[in-house]
Amino acid sequence: MPFRPWYVDGRVLVVVVTFGIILPLCLLKNLGYLGYTSGFSLSCMVFFLIVVIYKKFQISCSDPELNSTSPNATNADMCTPKYVTFNSKTVYALPTIAFAFVCHPSVLPIYSELKDRSQKKMQMVSNISFFAMFVMYFLTAIFGYLTFYDNVHSDLLHKYQSKDDILILTVRLAVIVAVILTVPVLFFTVRSSLFELAKKTKFHLCRHVLVTFILLVIINLLVIFIPTMKDIFGVVGVTSANMLIFILPSSLYLKITSQDGDKGTQRIWVCLMPATVIFLMSFSLEYAK
Repeated sequence: MPFRPWYVDGRVLVVVVTFGIILPLCLLKNLGYLGYTSGFSLSCMVFFLIVVIYKKFQISCSDPELNSTSPNATNADMCTPKYVTFNSKTVYALPTIAFAFVCHPSVLPIYSELKDRSQKKMQMVSNISFFAMFVMYFLTAIFGYLTFYDNVHSDLLHKYQSKDDILILTVRLAVIVAVILTVPVLFFTVRSSLFELAKKTKFHLCRHVLVTFILLVIINLLVIFIPTMKDIFGVVGVTSANMLIFILPSSLYLKITSQDGDKGTQRIWVCLMPATVIFLMSFSLEYAK
């Protein structure tokens, strides 16, 4: 087996990035300090979106590299979009889409960091955030698909194969930075939830550092030994993402309005939502086997 330098070994890089960059950010006491890193992470993803749109008009659909997987297909076939497609990949696509909008665990920590916080202000923050993310996801998906059509890859950046394209290399670096800087925000919520469950809400430095270190070690082991993130996104999207997005809010609404007789119609619709989601979850898990 040929010798490979440590800096091209993905497992080593994961550990180095985790304990060199992510760990110091995760040790911060308050979520407010991560606002700057989150803003920069969002800027990186906006840059990614701009490049995807730009490449749509730069790359020709008749490029032989795009048709390499379907040599017998004509240009007309390759360059005709399919508006609805359902296959085995859809089972992973739908849960992944659901997982992409899971931000519920971060709502309360973000609310606690707002100045002059109120329900109306938090609702405005949520609406703007969800709308902005939807627009970014939607435009990336549309222009990515219209660039490669049937040959689009699950990881869009893998289709831009030119190693001499500085712009694509920069985008890949920006996406890596964005993902790295997103981790501490989610990690803060996980750690806070564990402390709440253990009823250890008072800040204690040693406990804070120890729990952070243990969680990062567990995460690193999962990343190293699980070969593909598609399986994680698929399973988490089908289970916990749907629980957080549909089932849990519906259950809370039913509980809150249990004594309100004027909301009978709304309660019926709310009951249909988790029932439909449970059916789709069962179908997706069965289809994925």
